[in-house]
Amino acid sequence: MKETNDQQFKKETNQGLVLIDFWAPWCGPCRMQAPILESLEAEMGDKVSIFKLNVDDNPITAGELGVMSIPTLLIKKDGRVMDKLVGVHSKEALVKTLNEFS
Repeated sequence: MKETNDQQFKKETNQGLVLIDFWAPWCGPCRMQAPILESLEAEMGDKVSIFKLNVDDNPITAGELGVMSIPTLLIKKDGRVMDKLVGVHSKEALVKTLNEFS
């Protein structure tokens, strides 16, 4: 998974299907979601780009997108927000959701 930040976010997430993980190092559920996303990337990396955005270090983007709780997973397609998932989600649920937009 690639890390992104407030400065690069729009440029890096404006093309194709993208999943962005809004997280923080101190967040237990975020640490539970991370290996699921790594497995998802191994399985679907050719169809979706996966990014992580640390909300503590990058509050501007999180604020602009209304991220109030973490982990929040945002799905974008060609720059448009398609879905917002709050909390920990299984790989199966994420595959199903992403396939709706691919």
